[in-house]
Amino acid sequence: MATDGKVVPLKVPNDEAASAPLARLPVVLLQVRDKAAQQLKEGLQALFDNADDTLFEMADKALNNVDQNTFFEAMRDLRLKRKNIERGFLEKFYESFVRIGQYEVGDIPSAAMTYDKLALVPNDELERTVALDAMVGKVLARDGLALTQLTTRLNTLVPRKLTDDSNPLGPAMLCEYFLQAGRSLGVEIKVKLIILKLFDKYVLSDTDHLYSDANHLLIATGILPELKAAPSRRAEDRSASARKRSAEAPVESPALRQPAPLDESVREVFSALQELLHAVRGSVAPKLDSHADAQPISTNDLLRLLSHLQQYVPANATSHEDYDLRYQLEQLLTRVSVKSGKFRVVGGVDEDVINLVAMLFEFILDDRNLPDSLKALIGRLQIPMLKVAVLDKSFFSRGAHPARRLLNEIATAAMGWSSRDESQRDALHARIEQIVQRLLNDFVDDPSLFSELLVDFLAFTGEERRRSELLEQRTRDAEEGRARAEMARMQVQSELNRRLVGKTLPHVVVRLLEEAWSKFLLLTWLKHGGHSEEWKAGLATMDQLIWSVAPHDDPHSRLRLLELVPGLLKSLREGLTSSAFDPFATSQFFSQLESLHVQAFQRETLGASLPDPANDPSMVQVVDEIVLEGSEPAAPTEANARLPEDDPALRQVDGLRPGVWVELQEDEETRLRCKLTAIIESTGKYVFVNRTGMKVLERSRMGLAQEFQRGSIRVLDDNLLFDRALDAVVGKLRKLNT
Repeated sequence: MATDGKVVPLKVPNDEAASAPLARLPVVLLQVRDKAAQQLKEGLQALFDNADDTLFEMADKALNNVDQNTFFEAMRDLRLKRKNIERGFLEKFYESFVRIGQYEVGDIPSAAMTYDKLALVPNDELERTVALDAMVGKVLARDGLALTQLTTRLNTLVPRKLTDDSNPLGPAMLCEYFLQAGRSLGVEIKVKLIILKLFDKYVLSDTDHLYSDANHLLIATGILPELKAAPSRRAEDRSASARKRSAEAPVESPALRQPAPLDESVREVFSALQELLHAVRGSVAPKLDSHADAQPISTNDLLRLLSHLQQYVPANATSHEDYDLRYQLEQLLTRVSVKSGKFRVVGGVDEDVINLVAMLFEFILDDRNLPDSLKALIGRLQIPMLKVAVLDKSFFSRGAHPARRLLNEIATAAMGWSSRDESQRDALHARIEQIVQRLLNDFVDDPSLFSELLVDFLAFTGEERRRSELLEQRTRDAEEGRARAEMARMQVQSELNRRLVGKTLPHVVVRLLEEAWSKFLLLTWLKHGGHSEEWKAGLATMDQLIWSVAPHDDPHSRLRLLELVPGLLKSLREGLTSSAFDPFATSQFFSQLESLHVQAFQRETLGASLPDPANDPSMVQVVDEIVLEGSEPAAPTEANARLPEDDPALRQVDGLRPGVWVELQEDEETRLRCKLTAIIESTGKYVFVNRTGMKVLERSRMGLAQEFQRGSIRVLDDNLLFDRALDAVVGKLRKLNT
């Protein structure tokens, strides 16, 4: 064994420094570390050298100033913090070698990342985690053998047990160093994803050289030289050769990719599903024991058959009756049996997977919560999803599985599609169609393609969601403002009618109160509220005006009128000016009001006889209630039959919350899908928007209840599509087994 060398960490946490023994590593391991550090440093330098050009290009393509400024600020931030990030990355790298050289004192958690439970993290964190999952998966698929050999050799040199995830040179740990070093970057998630892609391109893309050099150094010092060196291959070479072998090799050829080994939790879930699936076995082809000479095909032969069928999936299958995968596979197996002269069947485990996926898609294609145009697209994903399930049984138990999550995200994003616009090919429909076509064309046996597509789709839907939420907020603000204005109008109308209806007053006064003073009162209510002193003062001025022009027999009225008029005229003039009433009409009104007040003084002073109001053309009797301009008529549903408060339909309406999706049957052929965005408490209105955030429907509480009672509206289930389908299938299988 070579002589030992001392590793001095660049930065040791206080708790570790106090408790951990000084790390001593073999010299060859120090050589591996230093050579790897030099390669990683060069990769980071290439990353930052190219980051400016990449971000500048993104800024140049930005659709608005906000995005452009975001990319320019990111360029500036990256330049300022480049040295700190490079230094922080290497510090974390050296610290990891210090840790593996220490004896295990207790259970120290691995720094490797975990990618499960993604449903519990925010959307931005989720996008980043899915991107990291895809990056790590790509390295493991390409250089997994070389990494495993390196981990095995390192385990002979260090006291701490290593795995591929905790290997200091493993992709999970390299990503963790970069994340830790870049914590100070104050950039948006879309910029972080771009930087992660650059890290993948300039650092992780060279892991084959990293692992090859490390393995050769260890082999040269006699560390497990019997392990056969892994061939150096690029990702594109691997994918191209896989597709070529898939097209050329016969059914009996060796496996290209073995199904992922099952851990304990995955095995338990799948075993439970297999017990339930016993009742439907034999639906793909006759069971093994029914033919003595039957031979099961291998899993990879099954994948090749599915890849063949994948190229002939119909484009417009909206139900499981339009395309029966099990029947198509049975026909293909029959042709293979005739051609090979051997009776071929699907193995038991693979048949269970086929039956389960087929039943899941039967539920999905019959689900009333999905628009028909989406069913046609999702139906085409049955074979790619089946191939993923064959390769990785955690597809059924892991909620954050990229393929499963991609299916859920597509269904969620398209929840708002309605028959009004199903024929329109908008950006979302085009993106989903592009994803489906990409999977049908490119997916052979590498599930990392789903992670890549999921990351891109999350970025796309995140941008669409931000735009729709902005428009939705504007819609809510506008509706709340309109409801407040309507409430103010109703209040002003009520005060006017309470004072004027049934009275005979000068026409000019009635006209002024209805056309001009009502606007002042409306603005006062909106600005200060119905309990403010300003509102009470406006009503008092109206009362004073009405009193000042009405006939009075009280001998003290003349004195009161003399005291009242100056302040009244001042209040009227200020109010009309603040409400921007026509100055010419204001001048005319004050001239006429002056004449009315003069006449009132003369009556009080000279005791002149009062004219008959019925014969006086300047007087008018207010008979009908005043309705201000802009008031909305009462909803016809409110005027019709009302439902009792304990009616189930009303309880269903009261259970609605903003964010719920509903489908309204507008006529025999048209269904409108919309989301409840606001409940206006002051008016009792329910406001609905489409998936872009535009208002498309408005209903009162009673009107909405009557829609529910007629059955013309129903609430859509916005729970995750795959989870709903799996629950339904499990329930169906349990019934079959009882």
